[in-house]
Amino acid sequence: MKEVKRQVILFFLMCLCSVHLSAQPKQWTLEDCIRYAVEHNITIKKMEIQKHVAANDLNTAQMSRLPDLSASIGQDWSFGRSETRSGITETVNQSNSSFSVGSSIPIFTGFRIPNEIAKNKLELQVATENLAKAKEDLSLNIASLFLQVMFNKELVKINKNQMTLSESQVQRTEILVDAGKVPSSQLYDIKAQVANDKVSVIEADNNLKLALLDLMQSLELERNTEFDIYVPEINDVVTENINSVQPVNVIFDNALQVKPVVKAQAYVVESAEKTLNIARSGYLPSLHLNLGYGTGSYSTADGTFAKQFKGNARESIRLNLSIPIFNRFSVRNQVRAARFNIENQQLTLENIKKDLYKEIQTAYLNAASSQEKYKASQEAVASTSESFKYAQERYEIGKSSVFEFNESKNKLLRSQLEEAQAKYDYIFRAKILDFYNGVPIKL
Repeated sequence: MKEVKRQVILFFLMCLCSVHLSAQPKQWTLEDCIRYAVEHNITIKKMEIQKHVAANDLNTAQMSRLPDLSASIGQDWSFGRSETRSGITETVNQSNSSFSVGSSIPIFTGFRIPNEIAKNKLELQVATENLAKAKEDLSLNIASLFLQVMFNKELVKINKNQMTLSESQVQRTEILVDAGKVPSSQLYDIKAQVANDKVSVIEADNNLKLALLDLMQSLELERNTEFDIYVPEINDVVTENINSVQPVNVIFDNALQVKPVVKAQAYVVESAEKTLNIARSGYLPSLHLNLGYGTGSYSTADGTFAKQFKGNARESIRLNLSIPIFNRFSVRNQVRAARFNIENQQLTLENIKKDLYKEIQTAYLNAASSQEKYKASQEAVASTSESFKYAQERYEIGKSSVFEFNESKNKLLRSQLEEAQAKYDYIFRAKILDFYNGVPIKL
């Protein structure tokens, strides 16, 4: 009987635990957020469609090598004087039926078709790299918002700790007042500080909610979705991100190889060169092979319909060579325009590289500066912690005022807030360098 009761109690406890766990919102990692954003972002979806359009254009260019095939069926009636099949004009009513099938095969097009195929392959590569760039930019934005949430969570924790310190001093001050060691005004002062600390906690909590809302909106989550993030354990910020802060030239060389914005523009330059070759094809002759089959029947002719269709059949094979002689300088101007476009796209590529180098220089200096600032803030926290410990001891034995205690506590609070700000700023700056290095953004 006791065993049955134990199993029943255990069952209910498990049910309560499962209800409690199911009530908690899912905790999203940074990787979860980035993955979801990439899958559901509307801009990304539109760029994926552009990639499909480019792939479709490539298929169209590739299929242009194939022969075409067309058929036509005709039926006409004539009344009164008209020319008969024999070439005599007379008054007669007649009807003519016709059927034909034709095919044209491109044999030589001045290298237009292979250059169009090559151009469309490059444009597909451009669309692919543009899509990759959009995903990278979105990932970096999500990482920024995710770190902002982590920062605000830490601020809530710091402010709650400060409020707990103040609350613990209320009881201690009451003892000192009862013992006559400090005036009653100090008790009111410390209670006022507790109230101020509560306001700071409320403000920090509201800022956290706003940061979570910004992240949710960027993810384009469904309405009324409970949302929270998983905060990874961060031990030694500098050591964990030491590999991210590399020399500028090393990062730049890597970026030239992996950054989609550079690769996309390089493909644009190659595509412009193929456009020049396409324009030059207008100078060259083109050769097509045409195949045809036709037949018909005439109402005034002898024989049945089927016999006429069989007897009137005609097959044809024809080679058609087209030689451009004078086209009002149209081809010449197309070639010139293509050359101008190549020069323009090459300049755009050089400008992208220069801008990229400047961005990496700035990112490196910001990362190095934030690293030093974080180290300095750690030292400041250590110093103010020791100072506060001494001030707390003096206050608890009645040798200092509430004003001195609060001043020391507020200095500690400021140093802790500055350390948190410096820490997450450094993490984000390091992730920006990872972004330029082509390293996936992770925490």
